[in-house]
Amino acid sequence: MAILKNYYKNEVAPALMKKFGYENVMQIPKLEKVVINVGCGEAKDNSKVLDNVLSELAVITGQKGVVTTAKKSVSNFKLRAGSKIGAKVTLRGDRMYEFLFKFFNLSLPRVRDFKGINPNSFDGRGNYSVGVKEQLIFPEIDYDKVDQVRGMDICVVTTAKTDEEARELLRLLGAPFAKQ
Repeated sequence: MAILKNYYKNEVAPALMKKFGYENVMQIPKLEKVVINVGCGEAKDNSKVLDNVLSELAVITGQKGVVTTAKKSVSNFKLRAGSKIGAKVTLRGDRMYEFLFKFFNLSLPRVRDFKGINPNSFDGRGNYSVGVKEQLIFPEIDYDKVDQVRGMDICVVTTAKTDEEARELLRLLGAPFAKQ
């Protein structure tokens, strides 16, 4: 499934080089990693929840997730430092390109009333973040086996210096940005 990776090399990189006037191929922005994060506060009370989250992440991404823990204690949330409160997966290489291809072309169109992803969700340094309200949009998830609907944060980290470069990179890779 290196379709998107080959597409980047043959189509996207030359288009970016031409548009932004790069003199060296090493200046062309590229994808570094994709981080998928699921926070579930109820995991501090019930450890089965975390097992379900990890198995769903593994099905969606094809890679085993890592449990995340609380860094600080917050008494209002009855949270102690070191408590297990979520899971994340960091994708690089072929798995990253495969996930993004499926996310842009299969999963996002399954969102109800989908008009495109927000083109302004960049952080100022060329990284893009998008939130998903339910894991059911991914075709790998079996609707009958889902115990609870959970959202997730997907962060795409690029080597782009500006948001404009990163927006163009993701647009050329197939990101369905909403019309402004």
